[in-house]
Amino acid sequence: MSNESAFGRRRAAAAAALAPAPRPEPAMVPPAPAPTRTSYFVPAPSSPPGQSAQLIELRALCMSRLDATAATAMAPERLRAEVERLLAEIADERRIQLGAREQYQLALELVDDMLGLGPLEPLLADDTITDIMVNGPERVFVERRGQIVELPLRFRDEQHVGRIAQRIASSVGRRVDEASPMVDARLADGSRVNIIFPPLALDGPCLSIRKFARDVIDFDRLVRFGSLTRPLARVLEIAAAARLNVIISGGTGSGKTTLLNAMSHMIGAGERIVTVEDAAELQLQQRHVVRLETRPPNLEGRGEVTQRDLVRNALRMRPDRIIVGEVRGTEAFDMLQAMNTGHDGSMSTIHANTARDALTRLENMVQMSNLGLPERSIRSQIVGAIDLIVQVQRQRDGARRVMQVTELCGLEGDIYILNDIFAFEVAGEDADGGIDGRWRVNRAHPAFYDRLVYFGLERAWMAALEDGER
Repeated sequence: MSNESAFGRRRAAAAAALAPAPRPEPAMVPPAPAPTRTSYFVPAPSSPPGQSAQLIELRALCMSRLDATAATAMAPERLRAEVERLLAEIADERRIQLGAREQYQLALELVDDMLGLGPLEPLLADDTITDIMVNGPERVFVERRGQIVELPLRFRDEQHVGRIAQRIASSVGRRVDEASPMVDARLADGSRVNIIFPPLALDGPCLSIRKFARDVIDFDRLVRFGSLTRPLARVLEIAAAARLNVIISGGTGSGKTTLLNAMSHMIGAGERIVTVEDAAELQLQQRHVVRLETRPPNLEGRGEVTQRDLVRNALRMRPDRIIVGEVRGTEAFDMLQAMNTGHDGSMSTIHANTARDALTRLENMVQMSNLGLPERSIRSQIVGAIDLIVQVQRQRDGARRVMQVTELCGLEGDIYILNDIFAFEVAGEDADGGIDGRWRVNRAHPAFYDRLVYFGLERAWMAALEDGER
């Protein structure tokens, strides 16, 4: 039995205590009740007086008697059994009442501290949680089904949070301390982590974890969630198959990367794809994929590799498509150049509130390159490069929806001509308090209609729009 599989089963068992009861997966579900658990979690009001102090004493005594070097070399299940035996022995010596469940949970937590990420382990194993936010040792929030809730979970102190954060950073060859108080890292499962330390973080070390989705989310699941309709999904599938250049725009946590993953399913198996990301999140299913990731500078300030460096290098790798996980700086110019020079079907995401705002942000990023290009030239490049802008949003009911599918038709003077192919209109609320609405459809031929004809997809496109009106 491998250490990894045993550890995975142990984490899953711990998560079962936290996970809410099974329920359907609509676009918005009320948040599950906050979990309860001893030691890491605040004791329930009915807990016997002095229980918390006894658990702290047990923990300290157990840790003092363990050989740390030998413990870290043990298989997780064997170490848990040894810790349980030691806890029972100490409890007998000190005449501390310790129930079987408390003993098991405390042993799990001690093993998590020694081999894993402490209180974060059960949260990482809970598939209903998408984001974990640690605001110092006593405030932990999670996002579950689109809603942010605070958990009654706590770390022992700031040093406990700091040790977990340093363990995460060191696992990817980076460091975080007062001298280097900010770091981006990635967990073994691909989850993205941002860490910020005092003195920049006033209330203690803070961690923000965007969990890596274990299950691949495709358009079928997005339709079930209510994020879009089947006709709209079909339009986006056709856009990917017809090699349109697409920008997915939206705010933080709005589902941009999820939608990009779903669209990538329509890329042919024979195409060479190069992805460029700050922190690898994309889950492309094709075999012919080259994944590139940026690198921060070392302690001497050297060795940094930026997204712009990687996009430029990607152009020399004979790509059919270049996918930039998120465009946020000077690499915007090189991405537009790639889209304008034969790398059709390229995709990226951008932070913006509307489709028009996304174009303005792209302009500003190109100007950051200090190339001295006039605004008219930049706008002409953007119009020549981009075919579709897909705007996504996390709405107040917690659901993530595609709000607009907009084509960039051209320029009229210095103004972008935009045409909404699909646009979501809010009609009110449903019986559960969720947003109720429908997608308005424009059946006019798009500016890239000739491209659809070239790929033999014009009838499928028009049929999807016709279905969307029903």
